[in-house]
Amino acid sequence: MTRTDSHDRGQALDAFIKAMPKVELHLHIEGTLEPESVFRFARRNAVALDFDNVEALRRAYEFENLQSFLDLYNATMGVLCTEEDFFDLTWDYLARVAKQNVVHTEIFFDPQGHTRRGVPFATVVAGITRALEAGQQRYGISSRLILCFWRHLSEEEAFATWEQAQPHLDRITAVGLDSSELGHPPEKFQRVYAAARAAGLKAVAHAGEEGGPDYIWGALDTLHVDRIDHGVRCIEDGMLVERLVREQIPLTVCPLSNLRLRVVKNMASHNLSRMLALGLCVCVNSDDPAYFGGYMTENFLAVRKALELVPAQVLALGRNAIDASFLTVDDKAALHRRLEAAADEHGFSPGG
Repeated sequence: MTRTDSHDRGQALDAFIKAMPKVELHLHIEGTLEPESVFRFARRNAVALDFDNVEALRRAYEFENLQSFLDLYNATMGVLCTEEDFFDLTWDYLARVAKQNVVHTEIFFDPQGHTRRGVPFATVVAGITRALEAGQQRYGISSRLILCFWRHLSEEEAFATWEQAQPHLDRITAVGLDSSELGHPPEKFQRVYAAARAAGLKAVAHAGEEGGPDYIWGALDTLHVDRIDHGVRCIEDGMLVERLVREQIPLTVCPLSNLRLRVVKNMASHNLSRMLALGLCVCVNSDDPAYFGGYMTENFLAVRKALELVPAQVLALGRNAIDASFLTVDDKAALHRRLEAAADEHGFSPGG
């Protein structure tokens, strides 16, 4: 293949990536807080900021590791105070990703980051879910909501949040676990996860990003999660990989996040291609896109170029996301048909 042929094939695949119907399963709604929005909400709520202007804040969106990101993430969410703020935050995300052909999204929210500031749990949920319902009507984007516990806090505090969630469980599909991974293993939250599962909720957990494979084992065996968020370090444990492949446990990988948080040295060294080759059920997501430089399309394009992905790999990533979602069997089948139709329209074999 000549360089020109390779370039043309890459451009054709990029065009398909932009047009393909996408499913996002790893998205922190507070992580969509763009610098401009931080200042907009700060003015609205008379919240003082440590930055003079948008550009100064944007320059701070450079991180040494997960903790340096979390420090800024936790500080900037302080501008979110009212139901209207949470509606606008979620609506801005939906309007943006509608243009990227996201058709289904499963959104994390961090209630402890708000209730600790005196914002009622009900205020947070009401604003987010009102926007999700409007997004379904306006853009046709279906959604699920996932309540995340902050793992650097105690399980007792997680239980307090769980109690606050009780009147709203009809709007919540699953519980999750995020924030600082190292030193806060999944086993710490065994009881609260058991309570959530007993109430009929699904379960996910961040594992294998900062922490090693043992955090993934713990999430599987102690929390009994339905999927692993991140999970890129599973490669370090052959027995774990065998189990993940055998049970087809989904891994919601976030390439630009991995790059910006220095989980990988550069995108060309990302192990996504290897994970696909091993038969792992991996999919592409954006994590905290305002902070990491890209939403779904940007993440797909970044790995396509750096890893020289071929159409079959891109399609596998799209199919895996549909299969890993918490949609019904019928809804999944409908999305599979849309994905295959888009592939066929762009000249890529649906069976490829």
